[in-house]
Amino acid sequence: MNINLPHFNMKNLVKEAGSTISRVVQLTEEKLGTTERTEYDLHFQNLAERADVTKAWTEKLVKDTESVLIPNPQNRVEDYIFEKIDKSKPKRVSNLEHLALDMIEAGGDFGQDLPYGQALIKVGQAEQKLGQCEHDFIATSGICFTQPLRKFLEGEMKTISKERGILDSKRLDLDACKNRVKKARSMLGQQSKDGISPEAALEQAERDLRVAQAEFDRQSEITKLLLDGISTSQASHLRHLHAFIQTQVRYYKQCGDVMEQLQRELANLGGPTPYIPLDLSNASANKSSATGGPSPSRGSGNNNSSSQAASAHRPTNQPMHVNTDQMQRARVLCSYDAKDHTELNLNANEVIFVTECSPVNEDYMYAKQGLMKGLVPRAFVEMLDEEPDVTL
Repeated sequence: MNINLPHFNMKNLVKEAGSTISRVVQLTEEKLGTTERTEYDLHFQNLAERADVTKAWTEKLVKDTESVLIPNPQNRVEDYIFEKIDKSKPKRVSNLEHLALDMIEAGGDFGQDLPYGQALIKVGQAEQKLGQCEHDFIATSGICFTQPLRKFLEGEMKTISKERGILDSKRLDLDACKNRVKKARSMLGQQSKDGISPEAALEQAERDLRVAQAEFDRQSEITKLLLDGISTSQASHLRHLHAFIQTQVRYYKQCGDVMEQLQRELANLGGPTPYIPLDLSNASANKSSATGGPSPSRGSGNNNSSSQAASAHRPTNQPMHVNTDQMQRARVLCSYDAKDHTELNLNANEVIFVTECSPVNEDYMYAKQGLMKGLVPRAFVEMLDEEPDVTL
């Protein structure tokens, strides 16, 4: 039986081991100050120090930002693993979305015709929108800020660290050659050793020194160019930072819009204890006080006028009779935001159940969406069933 054993070159192994031991001795002597050391120029030292500071702070900024975006460390580790194996990250339901689902379900069980049930459903729908805004913010922040910084650390900074390591190796070679030249000069005038005269040994040592000096100078220039490039990288990081701030501004603006809409919807619900919207605009409050007008707690005039126009053909608050025993499936053509508590929010392409109002209204139909029931605009749905569906 033939067994292929790996081929080992013992000479190379001994040579590498000897070189490693020599490096360890050389570094130890440098630390003890018993041997000379080639020092880098001041400009190079400043560049190297700036690179170290840039790397340390960039790593900390990436870690802190990811902690803000994804507070759960287990989820961060999981995302990192999925990123390394080149698979899509799992879509998780956030705490806001868990709260939203429970609020909507509780509102349905408490009764969506009662003030508390209606309010729970409205708040749950708003929390769902906030959860989606949060998902978008996390994804966009990763694309525009943390991923570019991490790419810089794993690409450019690793290259710089590698070239600096090569430069340190070249410096050690240069210092070793200088020591050999010094030793060869001290041997001048003595007898030949191993058939090599001191003059020939000095000449060989000086040739090695010139080669080592050239290689050191070349590597030093390469490393300097890479270190100088950090200024360009920081300019790029500034653009990524601006993009991150713009993402935050859009996120908080979207959240503010959702909450303003929720305040208007809760105020429109009325009930025995009506909701009083919180007005955070000092300017609007001051203007209202100065003119002696009513508090603008019911939203802007444009929103009121649009709501009035939209509700012109909506069934009135008079008792409405619908036959829920026979409903048909319908597909939502495009998204629709409810104008008040009598309507349903619609998402494009979702399937709901609808039936005619009694009396029939030319603009609206009565719909059932999971546990929720309400009015939907006729123009926003497309009928899927030709015959009425069975009793729900």
